[in-house]
Amino acid sequence: MSVITLGESLGLLVASRIGRLELVPSMDLGFGGAESNVAIGLARLGVPVTWVGRLGDDALGRLVERQLRAEGVVPVVTRDPDAPTGLMLKERPTAGASAISYYRAGSAGSRLGPADLDLDRVRAARVLHLTGITAAVSGSARRALDAAIDAAHRAGAVVSFDVNHRSRLWDAEQAVPVYRSLAARADLVFAGEDEAELLTGERGLTAQAEAVAAMGPAQVVVKRGEHGAVGFEGGERAEVPAFAVQAVDTVGAGDAFVAGYLAELISGEPLPERLRTAAACGAIACTAPGDWEAAPDRGAIARLLGAGDPVQR
Repeated sequence: MSVITLGESLGLLVASRIGRLELVPSMDLGFGGAESNVAIGLARLGVPVTWVGRLGDDALGRLVERQLRAEGVVPVVTRDPDAPTGLMLKERPTAGASAISYYRAGSAGSRLGPADLDLDRVRAARVLHLTGITAAVSGSARRALDAAIDAAHRAGAVVSFDVNHRSRLWDAEQAVPVYRSLAARADLVFAGEDEAELLTGERGLTAQAEAVAAMGPAQVVVKRGEHGAVGFEGGERAEVPAFAVQAVDTVGAGDAFVAGYLAELISGEPLPERLRTAAACGAIACTAPGDWEAAPDRGAIARLLGAGDPVQR
């Protein structure tokens, strides 16, 4: 298995139209979660990938597992008979804006722990991908991250860490020491500009990257949204602009970006090509609603880059 990722997936209810949630007559059912979004993005790019998580023994849990399998992801799931699968509500209060509420306290995902890991799978992976969301969910989930990192390092796997700060889960005072500890044990760190500043206290991109690299990782990638991304590795700096697209929903774009980067890393591509594919994946993910639904395959990337016929026949 090329990549293994672990974390929380939640059921997702999305308002069917723009307006205050209490006035919306219906909602669409799906699911989301940073780590499973990355897993789906990787699978669509042809990378063998496993997602590890804890789900309730309920309809939402079955939905998550079934959809992951349908997308080509291998789910390794612990069923929790005593806790439900968490839930997100996504409303669209105005055109172009969204607001998300979480119902995850006491959920199955928050009870993820070291016992839920298949360490043989972790040791067999080339890349272990983690996020700060899992670290924020609970102490037992943080212990699971630590156990997975230990196993990955012993096997010589690359540890990838996306900060993915969620202020609704914990404040900066609690989060930053944990993020720094995880970054120090990672080989590759992804962060948004605001997250890089949170992690390092620095404002300039180069200063941020140098400060993160000083913690230990060999690769640092700063995601800049509509301004593109910058990557640093072994003294090399590469920058890529964002691709111009008609954005419909930016949720999940960062996860698609990470999937694109990891796919090219596994393929042995140089830093500029990793960033180019990552930026293309992030842009395409914005062109349709949903957390992962618009994550591209190789054909979609080729069309965006102008290497293919824009008309699908």
